[in-house]
Amino acid sequence: MPSFCLPKRPAFSVLLVAAALMAGCSTTATSTSTTPDVAIAVSAVPAADYIPVVRQGRYTLVELAPAAAQRDLLLQLVDVSLPVDAHASVGDGLRHVLKRSGYRLCGDTPASRELYPLPLPLAHQRLGPMTLRDALLTLAGPAWAMQANDRVRQICFERAAAASVAAEASETADKADSGSGAVQVFPLAQGAQP
Repeated sequence: MPSFCLPKRPAFSVLLVAAALMAGCSTTATSTSTTPDVAIAVSAVPAADYIPVVRQGRYTLVELAPAAAQRDLLLQLVDVSLPVDAHASVGDGLRHVLKRSGYRLCGDTPASRELYPLPLPLAHQRLGPMTLRDALLTLAGPAWAMQANDRVRQICFERAAAASVAAEASETADKADSGSGAVQVFPLAQGAQP
């Protein structure tokens, strides 16, 4: 009877058996195509729901399209702290927020001569994070309507329609009351407490 000589190291024999089993189990598959070759027309225009992506890292796909804030610059996020200055004006604040945004303020207009010299409230020293549009509207206040000219990237402010009517009525009342020394009374909204 033939005798088998097994190696004295059990780890070596396990590796030898595993290698023999793996070598015997490998097969090659031949592919035969039974379907006829058909030309497939590829559309040059991508589908509406097609979004090109690129893999960036193991689990991250990045869309190859500009972000909304890159298309509409007024949607970019800003988080600014305005320099503390005792004589800061609304115009200074608007210019500071618009730095590096791609926009600039309108030149000398009647509305700008009225809005820009107003004192900057302390509550507006720190703005954000918010969109650029919201920051500009916050600095200007509700009495002003913002107009953005995207062609020349310029921001202008005009009096808001409802605010201009109320301001004119207030100016007329102020002129009438300035000589009489009367106190101006503001009505409270319904349900508000003094």
